[in-house]
Amino acid sequence: MPKRVGRYVIELPNRPAVISWGTAVGKTESEGPLHKEFDICYQTDKICSGTWEQCESKLAIDAVNKALIKAGKTYEDTDLIFAGDLLNQCVASAFSVKSTDIPFAGLFGACSTMALGLALGGISVDSGASNLTIAAASSHFCSAERQFRFPLEYGGQRTPTAQRTVTGAGAALITPKGETMPKLHAVMIGRIRDLGITDANNMGAAMAPAAACTVIDFLRDTGKKPQDFDMILTGDLGLVGSKLLLELLQKRENTDISAVHQDCGNLIFDIEKQDVHAGGSGCGCSAAVVCSLILKQLMRKELNNVLFVGTGALMSPTTSQQGSNIPGIAHAVWLTSGE
Repeated sequence: MPKRVGRYVIELPNRPAVISWGTAVGKTESEGPLHKEFDICYQTDKICSGTWEQCESKLAIDAVNKALIKAGKTYEDTDLIFAGDLLNQCVASAFSVKSTDIPFAGLFGACSTMALGLALGGISVDSGASNLTIAAASSHFCSAERQFRFPLEYGGQRTPTAQRTVTGAGAALITPKGETMPKLHAVMIGRIRDLGITDANNMGAAMAPAAACTVIDFLRDTGKKPQDFDMILTGDLGLVGSKLLLELLQKRENTDISAVHQDCGNLIFDIEKQDVHAGGSGCGCSAAVVCSLILKQLMRKELNNVLFVGTGALMSPTTSQQGSNIPGIAHAVWLTSGE
């Protein structure tokens, strides 16, 4: 059964296994440095003939189907799916899952949704409440721009601190056993942090304080040091947020994670060659990176201990129009190779 370690960390003593994973991405992502890692690479962002939102739903179910096929599993084998996205009422996830008849729990953690899904999925499997749980998340550049900023036709200028919402999705299958597969060692549900950021084009600054809080809480509760991990992977702080995170940890906590830190928003694109400004963002960003490169490296034992800290900006179009602050959240998942 899951048990508390310290104040915030939840250890999963049975070490649930991630037995399979799937990804689907759009054109810009398929042109980035991780293109060989993804399962499905579309050469257009118009994934289907419908709306942008329907295109996102197609990406989401593509990732789920790919993960199930690779594991030899079906919808009927699945007890529960945790899935979420950036859209109002999580419609991309709901519409993608509705035809599967799988018990569905819609999540909103903004860009932290994949970490939240893995955490809740791990708890459900470790506790015996589920024998097969799927954690999934998606986003689409065009659907997110329409909801949070301007219609694409407007041609609005993006600031240097802005990140590009990833057109992509990832899904992971979690079961009680999988001897050679990556394991979920422990998880942590984050706490909201609000340092007064109001700029919707500077998500990295809004999320960095929450990431710093979660990293410190996790290290304190477990008694671990940064060097105990092969990688401390943040969700999608991008260039700006990653720099702020390192500064916050160093100046406020005297903790240096720079030697092991990576960020999904910096990994998914070639920031020097692609027009993505400060990097990638969106629920599909960390979902696509974790459910491809990271889990593969854990399976091959190229990585043995990864602290995945998914970050999210808890905003909505309404709160942004009202001038409210943008609170941040960060959830943690300790992934191991099983060694």
